Amino acid sequence: MTFGQNPFNPSRSLPTLAAINRRSRELLAYQARQEAAQPMTEHGQLLAEDQAYLPEESRPFQENQEEQEEEQQERQELQHSYPEDSYPEDSYPDEDSEPSVPSPPGPSAPPPPALAVPALYGIAGRVVGSLAPHTEADPAAVLLQFLAAFGNLVGPAPHCRVGAARHGLNLFVVLVGESSKARKGTSWRQISTLLAEADPLWSGRRVTTARPTPNSILNALRDQQPATDRRLFLLSEEFASVLHVLGRETNQLSPLLRCAWDGGDLCAHDGRRPVQVTAAHITLVGHVTKAELAHHLSHTESANGFANRCLWISVHRSKSLPDGGSLPSEQQSALAAELRRTLDWVHGQNDILFSRTSAARALWNDRYAALSQGREDAYGAATSRAEAQVLRLSAIYAALDSTPLIDACHLQAALAVWDYCCASARLLFDTAPIDPTAQRISQALDVTPEGLSRVQIRALFNRHVSKERIDLALEQLMTLGLISKETSAGRGRPATLWAKVEDPKLAGPEAYGA
Repeated sequence: MTFGQNPFNPSRSLPTLAAINRRSRELLAYQARQEAAQPMTEHGQLLAEDQAYLPEESRPFQENQEEQEEEQQERQELQHSYPEDSYPEDSYPDEDSEPSVPSPPGPSAPPPPALAVPALYGIAGRVVGSLAPHTEADPAAVLLQFLAAFGNLVGPAPHCRVGAARHGLNLFVVLVGESSKARKGTSWRQISTLLAEADPLWSGRRVTTARPTPNSILNALRDQQPATDRRLFLLSEEFASVLHVLGRETNQLSPLLRCAWDGGDLCAHDGRRPVQVTAAHITLVGHVTKAELAHHLSHTESANGFANRCLWISVHRSKSLPDGGSLPSEQQSALAAELRRTLDWVHGQNDILFSRTSAARALWNDRYAALSQGREDAYGAATSRAEAQVLRLSAIYAALDSTPLIDACHLQAALAVWDYCCASARLLFDTAPIDPTAQRISQALDVTPEGLSRVQIRALFNRHVSKERIDLALEQLMTLGLISKETSAGRGRPATLWAKVEDPKLAGPEAYGA
């Protein structure tokens, strides 16, 4: 960078901060000496010693009165910007020293999530309200684990339909909080005691705290005679170990859990023979610290669809109870009796298909565009199944009311829970980096509406990026709902093109059963 003609900068190069401060001190000292000598000299004349003091490049400009006024103005501006006392007397930076550049302020941290009142609707709200005075656990932790447990209690019969896809009421919930201080384990023990009274058979046989492995899951649910209970509640209070396994390239747990969330049949090989599981109904609740999550959750699991099948919950200790607390037995029995009546209604029907009322349909149509809006970052990868998650949550609230109709109050409660999950995910994932390969592909597809073939995508990187990395980037963009894949039949091999999807605001909510 260069300047125009400047008597104070004849070299036409950008001065350093040290040079500016030195020149400022010289000018201020010269001004003080000139003012002191003014009565002894004629107007416009300089003392010989002043002439010797000034730098050579500055002397010729003392002869012109107009230029003297400009110089005076410049000295005042320099004095205002760099006052003499801005540095201590013995700590002025050397001219050759590198000026310190203040670091830009970092982005402000998102506010901690707050659970909205509509989330505490119906029996779920009464459970949280009854337990809250007697526990240090976060109300959000109590609520989400209760909803997940109830969704497993009802089994695979209650469901929603989205086209050909069947959505059960099973959830994956991960609580993220400070070790031993967020009271994650305390929150589950409060819920466990209540559910053990409501359904002791489920609590004793269908809840496991063992570290999940493909073999343990399949053996617990495998098809046999007589037919086994298809419900399985996986409680992992050391979820970091699960994330560590999921990060291995050859692990079989990740695809199994993803298929389990989707529902339906599971099939895998236990090393000796194939194992078939029909109509599996698996719920996962994990407890992990934020540091463990950042260390163990691999980029692959963020991009391949495991992360967005989970509801991520940031939790903390809600209060201090030095003497602990417990729910009075009469209150617990009343809540357990209410839950038993709801479970009796569910189990008394062979099949329950949920649908929305007109009021819920209007609310769904209004919120659908926001729910289906994708983001090309780690936060977007963790929250890109918003529609399916809200659908399942609203059906759970309806089931707690013993009705197959999802009303506006049920959908409002589900949306409030989802808003809390999004706020938590923003705290946990919003600063995480996203795959640059996916970003480059997305940018290229923005300006290529007709789509790109695999050959064209590889050409974006001059064939310096591996096929595996491109496949992972494409899978991530598809998981985020940002691109689609189409295969066209021709005379030769079928051609596959990837293209950006249309704006979700232009797409209708019919895909999720409005």
